[in-house]
Parts: sequence; C-alpha cells; structure tokens
Amino acid sequence: MSRRTADAGEDVQPEATDEVSRKRGRHPGKRLSPWRILLGIAVAMVVVASAVTVPWYLTQRDAAVAETAGPQWFGGYFDVTAADASMSPTAGDGNDDTVVLGFVVAASAERCAPTWGTHYSLAEAGQQLDLDRRIDGIRREGAHVAVSFGGALNTELAVACDTTSSLMQAYSRVLDRYGITTIDLDLEGEALLDTAAADRRATAISALQRQYAASGGSLDVWVTLPTATTGLTDTGLDAVRRLLDGGVELAGVNAMTMDYGTDLGGATMAEASVQALNGVHDQLTQLYRNQRIPLPAAGAWAVMGATPMIGQNDVHDEVFTLADAAELSAFAQQRDLARMSMWSINRDRTCGPNYPDVSAVSDSCSGVDQGTQTFAGILSAGFDEAPSDAAATPAATPLPDDPETSPYPIWSEDAPYSHGVRVVWHGYVYAAKWWVSGGPEPDDPTQTADATSWVLVGPVLPEDRPFALPTVADDTYPEWNVGTVYQKGTRVVVDGVPFEAKWWTQAEDPLDGITDHDRSPWELVE
Repeated sequence: MSRRTADAGEDVQPEATDEVSRKRGRHPGKRLSPWRILLGIAVAMVVVASAVTVPWYLTQRDAAVAETAGPQWFGGYFDVTAADASMSPTAGDGNDDTVVLGFVVAASAERCAPTWGTHYSLAEAGQQLDLDRRIDGIRREGAHVAVSFGGALNTELAVACDTTSSLMQAYSRVLDRYGITTIDLDLEGEALLDTAAADRRATAISALQRQYAASGGSLDVWVTLPTATTGLTDTGLDAVRRLLDGGVELAGVNAMTMDYGTDLGGATMAEASVQALNGVHDQLTQLYRNQRIPLPAAGAWAVMGATPMIGQNDVHDEVFTLADAAELSAFAQQRDLARMSMWSINRDRTCGPNYPDVSAVSDSCSGVDQGTQTFAGILSAGFDEAPSDAAATPAATPLPDDPETSPYPIWSEDAPYSHGVRVVWHGYVYAAKWWVSGGPEPDDPTQTADATSWVLVGPVLPEDRPFALPTVADDTYPEWNVGTVYQKGTRVVVDGVPFEAKWWTQAEDPLDGITDHDRSPWELVE
C-alpha cells in the first residue's frame, strides 16, 4: 500500500528491505556519525511538523479580534405576551440594564411572518400592547433593548421560512421596526434538529451582519441553548458550529442553566450551573480552536452568558434560590462572563398569598420568598455595560394633550378606570395598575412607585393614530335614557356610540364603560 504526505500529495513507496539498503545505501561512500544522525532526525521532525500543522498565528481569521472582549451586560428576558401594559419591563441594579424581549416566532408552521408568540403581529403588538411605545419608554429611562427569536414554544422563523431571502425579510421587519442591533437566537426543540433551517439561519444572519457593516453599523448576535450539567447538548454544540461555519460573527453563547431534569447528586442549583458553565467553557474552547477562530484574551469565558430560571423551575425538584443567584453571580464575575440573564423579569417577585402551590410554575411570580430582594438586583451586579443598541433616545418633547389626536382618552379625575386601561396625561401614556377613580394625577411627583395607581408606559408618539370610538348609523339602537331600566343584553347608543348592558341597570352612564371594564354595567359594542 502507498500513503500520501500531508503537503505534497505524492505517493510514498514502502521502504527498501535491509538487504537492498545495505547493498545500495542511502548515501553511497559516506558514513554517518551519531551527531549527524541526531541532527538529521531533528531537521526531519521540523519538516514533518511544518507539513502537518500550520502555525496557529497563520490560521486566525483576524488576529485583532482576539485582543478585545465585548461588553459585560445584564439583560433579563421579558415575556411580551405574558404581561399587560401596566407592567414595567425594566429591572436590575440600574446600571445600563438591558431588556431582552421575547419571543418573536413564525405566525404558524407554514407562515413565514414574525409575530410575538403567534398572538400578535408586529402591528397588533403596537396597538394592543403598546410595545413600540414601551420600547421607546425603556430607552428614555436609560435602559437598552434586545430581541429574542425562538423560544421553547411555537415555530422558529428559520423553520417556517423556506428561503434565505424570506427569512432575512422576516428578521429585518423586526430589526427595522424596533431599531434593534442586538439579537438573541433562542434555539430549542425542533429548531435544533432541523439542519436545513440551521443552514438558512446562518446564511441569513451572516448576510444581515454584512449589510449592517456595509452601512457603518453592527449586528450583535447571541445564541441561547439548552444546557446539561456537563455542558451544551450535542445538538446545541452543532448549532454553534453551523452558525460559525455559515460566517456568523457570534457575540457569544448563552447557556440556559435551568431545567436539568437529572439527579443533581445533592448539588445546589448554583453548583450544577457552575458545573454546566465549566463544561460549556471547555466545549467552546475546543470548538473555536477547531474552527481556527480567535478568542479574546480571557478565553471562552468572554463569549459566554448564563441564564438561570429564577425560583421554581419547570422540573419540580429544581428551585433556584436567592442564595443560588448570589453564588452564580460571584462565579460569573470571577470568570468575567460576557452576559448574565434570567428567566424572567415577569416572574421576579414573591407569589401572593392566594397562590397556594408555589411548586406550580407561574409566569407572574418566582415561587420563592424574595422579601425585599429581586433576582435581577443580585444577578446584575458587576454587569454594568450594555450591548449594542443603535436606536437613539429621542428628546423628551411631549405633545400637547388633544382629544382629537390622542391615542387614548385624556385622563379625568371624574372617570373610573379598570386595571390596564390606558390614558394620556401631559403628553405621556399611563396604564392603571388597579381599578381607580379620582385620586392624584398620573404624573403626581409626590406619589411613590408603590402608592401611585398608574405606571408610565411611554410618550405620545407623532405616529400615533387618534383614539376613536365605534359608531353606528342613526336608529340602529335606541338612545340611552337615564330613567329607563335595562336588562342584560339590551343595546343603546349615546351620541351614536353603541353599548350593551352586562347586567340589569338603571341610571348608570354607559360612557363610563369606555374606561371602566369591571364595575360599569355597560360595555362598548365593537
């Protein structure tokens, strides 16, 4: 048999027999001294080594990349579809916090259109959740915004979009609408198994990064993956490899240190998470070496993030406590991780007394007694920088309150308001935290955060559409009369606006039903 050398590709024949060598000799007429033999061996070893391996400094894509690590930032996930407009999504220790909005997914398995959890299109989220305004408000408060694509539920965009161009368009609609320059790819379940989708995803994201670079900007890309106590799963590691192979410049890999679903052997959740992160570190070190991609001076830690599920995890016996948070935070700071996140901001509170089984996961509370502490306050310590967030914070120039152009009713001290109802006051939109009538103005500066009945959503925007009540043609329903008794289901009109009685009523103004959805006996007929 013949073999090939590593560099020249020539066939090398088997060596001559000892008898032939003795007769012919390799260097006829010369005898080799021991020193000459040793020198020859050394030279041969150098030649072989240079033929088989290229010096590491010649294999790097860009040696300069290895000199600088990215920012170290904290960003809790905020489940957009699990909270109404009265819940403020900002959290942390106040030092350049980031809110990671999740999750953008395909409208369906066959429909390549970006939605928020399939429940809202981008336009519907703007109208029904005030999401555009809330993002503007987050930035006005000095925080930053990133968007997460994917998640554990529904269909990830790269799976539903069957072409690279359609996938790029879907991503771009989100990035352009919200001015996003940092994205998070949360890959789980089917999205990790579909290799064709993985290749489309890598190609589309890489192309978008080139577009951003060509216009003088950048698109930071994080990939978030399930993690075992030993590190990334095989499919997760392959997802990272495919993104790198596709030319994606990854800002980092975020490990979901949660829901291990295995016997932890008496380890705490913090200890299990540290073990998992050590495993991820070793995997990424080897992967980047194999891909000949340079790492920052701090190594793989500088391109890693951690995301615990605070409090009660989906796995019944796994509970991430405040003590676990402190231990994991200390480890992350010691290792200089690039990112710390948590699932989720929505859950960062003690469950109320009427929630009896805290072992049942809630999307509104953690399941552990937090006292006066927050997980965000603990986990954000030391992560005081921010990822890329190109959208400029607009100047605070409130528009005059005008019922003709206002997106919501102008606040009135005489009107009742139900939880979540939004009003406009002094150029800003506020949402009621509970049922309220009268009381201090929404922007009363003497009211503490706990005492005020209102939460600031954001400013009135120039592009807002005016609030308008539904109307019906004359004589569609009788005009409401203060002295008439109305039974449930009866419909009336007030100045052309239709209402329907929710129960028996008399002498109660239907107009209150516009903002009072709880106590008013009347509701608008849409």
